Amino acid sequence: MDREQTKIIIAGFGGQGIVVIGNIIARAAVIEDKNVVGMVSYGAEMRGGTANAAVIISTEEVASPIITHPDAAIILNQPSLERFEPELEPDGTVLLNTSMVKRQPQRTDLTCIKVNATQIAHDIGNLRVANIVCVGAFIEHTKLLSMDSIEQAVKDLFSNKKAALVEINLKALHAGAELSSCLLPVQN
Repeated sequence: MDREQTKIIIAGFGGQGIVVIGNIIARAAVIEDKNVVGMVSYGAEMRGGTANAAVIISTEEVASPIITHPDAAIILNQPSLERFEPELEPDGTVLLNTSMVKRQPQRTDLTCIKVNATQIAHDIGNLRVANIVCVGAFIEHTKLLSMDSIEQAVKDLFSNKKAALVEINLKALHAGAELSSCLLPVQN
């Protein structure tokens, strides 16, 4: 993704770590001295309801965190694909957690990154890191930020909680980068 400004929507059910994904991407952008703004939105219930986060990364100042037409979307469940696919910019990028999203995007102008994040997280030994698997896949395919910056953001976010959380999240990050696939353009 070679743009002066990249607008990203991250969406899924509450409890899937949507805010954590946005936080990690935003922290990594700050590490790289980029301008970044973000905003989160929750549905009626926190866990199990809908949640989304918006992150804008720019080389210039960003006036507002509101995104109407994202350049990229990280989609962790089917309802989020239904909601955000129509809003993506032409030639945008969408990452799908294929464990929870059962269909391809209908639009053929999108680059689609597919990662079986929930299954990969299960294989690692902790379902709660499926979100980090998605981050690894997204960064590997888009090169929006460096993997080093993302790793540092994971360490910064989780080091105050428990050292074991840093280790398993880094393992999930790299598994996502290695085990995802990218279709150019979407194949129906």
